[in-house]
Amino acid sequence: MQPLETLIRQAQAAADGAPVVAPAAAPENEAARILQICNACRYCEGFCAVFPAMTRRLAFGDADVHYLANLCHNCGACLYACQYAPPHEFAVNVPQAMARVRLRTYGLYAWPSAFGRLYARNGLVVSLALAIGIALFLVLALALSGTLWRAAPGGSFYEVFSHELMAGIFAPVFLFALGALGVGVRRFWRELAPGAAGAAQAAEATAAVATLKYLGGGHGDGCNNDDDRFSLARRHFHQATFYGFLLCFLSTSVATLYHYLLRLEAPYAYTSLPVLLGIAGGIGIAIGTLGLGWLNLRRHPLQGDAQQKPMDLGFIALLLFIAVTGLALAAWRTSAAMPTLLAIHLGAVIALFLTLPYGKFAHGPLRAAALLKWAIERRQPNRLGLADD
Repeated sequence: MQPLETLIRQAQAAADGAPVVAPAAAPENEAARILQICNACRYCEGFCAVFPAMTRRLAFGDADVHYLANLCHNCGACLYACQYAPPHEFAVNVPQAMARVRLRTYGLYAWPSAFGRLYARNGLVVSLALAIGIALFLVLALALSGTLWRAAPGGSFYEVFSHELMAGIFAPVFLFALGALGVGVRRFWRELAPGAAGAAQAAEATAAVATLKYLGGGHGDGCNNDDDRFSLARRHFHQATFYGFLLCFLSTSVATLYHYLLRLEAPYAYTSLPVLLGIAGGIGIAIGTLGLGWLNLRRHPLQGDAQQKPMDLGFIALLLFIAVTGLALAAWRTSAAMPTLLAIHLGAVIALFLTLPYGKFAHGPLRAAALLKWAIERRQPNRLGLADD
């Protein structure tokens, strides 16, 4: 039997017909080179869904690389386990290669397609959207109420901005963002050609999303961040952010039902369901984003892609800003500061809606689609006959 390194060199040569010392320029080509090496080694096969999905392929076209890159949760476990990681001449760095491809897929599947270029300078885009959004609502507040420092009767937001005005601004932007994300996921799904999904596949993918299963490192001990120690911190901070966001969305949905179905108009009592959900969600987002920002700043340079860091930090900062201003608004809604706090908070929310399809948020729907693809694929026969699931 030939030594493993010999087999890997042969796989590399077959993959690109070039010496292994020179990585390919395109993100997809570099990821395919690394996956060929991993497919010969298979030491990390139990770490996450990427590696068993990889073993079902002998070659890696762009569609395969896009799928595996979005299936990757960038937990980092494979980097520290790999005997061919830098400074080895093979320079195998799965997290970095996958991160670069993921960033590319966000732009490729964006709709309208021209807006995909916004990912290239996403930190700047988020900053401009935030500034424009806040300026819009500050000007509106001045024009409608005549002052930004005035206590409203009962702390009613509608004394500053009418319900019709807020609905008229936010509804079209939110629906556009939802539609743009939907088109992007549909483009990705068509490229995956996944086959039919049943209830079992959908339930498995939903559970993987809800629990962030693949941030457990394959063994349940968690991710690697700035060194080779395992930690569940990244998983827990992601969950706090994710569920905090869902609670805030649920708060808005319940308030909408109160308004239109029960004919109960805001402001609602602090003990009401919309307010309790909103406060819990805001706290969850604040804790989660502070933790994720801290981990991101401490992350080892070999983990992930430096070009994506401004996008990650911009999204984290925007969510944190929304959470903090929302909690401040709840605390001081009967004070003279309420109109100013409301204008700032609504400006930040409109900035989030404007950038949802063209920022870090896009990774959620694409990763969910990749997880559903894996739930379908792993139930199908492995036609290569080289590995058991």
